[in-house]
Amino acid sequence: MSLVELEARLAHDLAWLDHGKPDWARPRTHDDGHVFDVVIVGGGQSGLGAAFALMRERVANLLVIDENDEGQEGPWISYARMVTLRTPKQITSIDLGLPSLTFRAWWEAQHGAAGWAALDKIPREEWMAYLRWYRRVLVIPVRNNTRLARVEPAPALGLHRLHLNNGEVLLARKVILATGIQGGGQWAVPKLVSERLPPSLYAHTSGPLDYDALAGKRIGILGGGASSFDNAQYALQRGVAQAHVFVRRPELPRVNPIRHMEQVGIIARFPSLPDADKYRLMASFFARNQPPTNDTFARAVAMPGFHLHLGAPWLDVAERDGRVLVVTPQGEHVFDFLAIATGLVTDPDLRPELREIAGGIARWRDRYLPPSELANPLLDAHPYLGPGFELQPRTVENSASLHGLFAFNYSALINLGLSASALSGLKYALPRLAQAVANQLFVDDRESVLHDFLAFDEEEFTGQWPLQQESAA
Repeated sequence: MSLVELEARLAHDLAWLDHGKPDWARPRTHDDGHVFDVVIVGGGQSGLGAAFALMRERVANLLVIDENDEGQEGPWISYARMVTLRTPKQITSIDLGLPSLTFRAWWEAQHGAAGWAALDKIPREEWMAYLRWYRRVLVIPVRNNTRLARVEPAPALGLHRLHLNNGEVLLARKVILATGIQGGGQWAVPKLVSERLPPSLYAHTSGPLDYDALAGKRIGILGGGASSFDNAQYALQRGVAQAHVFVRRPELPRVNPIRHMEQVGIIARFPSLPDADKYRLMASFFARNQPPTNDTFARAVAMPGFHLHLGAPWLDVAERDGRVLVVTPQGEHVFDFLAIATGLVTDPDLRPELREIAGGIARWRDRYLPPSELANPLLDAHPYLGPGFELQPRTVENSASLHGLFAFNYSALINLGLSASALSGLKYALPRLAQAVANQLFVDDRESVLHDFLAFDEEEFTGQWPLQQESAA
């Protein structure tokens, strides 16, 4: 089957599912412009999947916005530097159960069944190509080069005004923040680095980082997770002379808890757990780093110029003659540049687009008091969400301003587990989100729905009794 034939089959499958029927949601009007039922912020895999899930619910008055150029959405060709995805190739995600929409169908249409059998993991750039195809064949409305600057609630109107970077304002009844791993906070650089070094000497690995400009240089990489090794092998491939990875722990992590979560139902059923169990599980999850994949580790350590320092926390850093001095228990090291792979901090207060409403968003610390031995401020700062990714108010007074806002990003981790920003969880998270958004649209209009139902009198049955007798000839 060719790609053209696959696309024809997909169109047929969608037609069999009666996809594309008219919206049931009641249109709103406003003098300031068009009112979208839903605006999705973020055009990566989560945003595209959310749009399709809503279209399957017959909510099509929607728009996806993304700050990047078309085809550049998400991390896959920006800061993601792994050769392949870490997720097993067979896991499905944004296809919503349609076989003809899976990555496997797309791959086999181009490489055949033997090509799929030969594939170990999904190449990163091929996943991005699949996302571009997904957007095109489903005709998902995406506006690129559009960044959300500020959410302004208008509760009296049942709307949110979305102020964009170009000064334009969009009106939306519901807003889905499909903003990825960093969308609930920001990437974290230790103060030891940020307060002692100029920005020209370091960068977080999840931001712009020009390794080509560092060809022939020595770099130090801080962090023991998978992304440290991704960046080390990528940097060495780009011509960096030496890449030194520093890990605080004396041993690298060997257990990947996500693999267990995939196999025993935790990802699918996590939202049904009581809060105490959710917190306990996630406290353990945060305590473990995701190890590098075996192929990434093998690729990195085989490269000339790779160095690994275990049991080597950074005790001090300082600028010295335009370079960086790093002090560890094992001694001093001098580098031309530092790459910081220390993860992120989740907190709505860190999101500039939420500055008007962040104070009214409930956090886990507002709703649950963990045992002292488990307490973790990083978990406590996460927003406390509803069962459909709804932002919850800290007080009753905050309810109206937050109504209609959904956090479909990594900040949902404590409430809903690996869901919005994890390929392993999207197949479960997308239907949950779409139903919650559609239900809220419906309930918001319940008075009109009830009025119209009670007044409905359109006749359908046309039979008559007794039968009319034909006139005698």
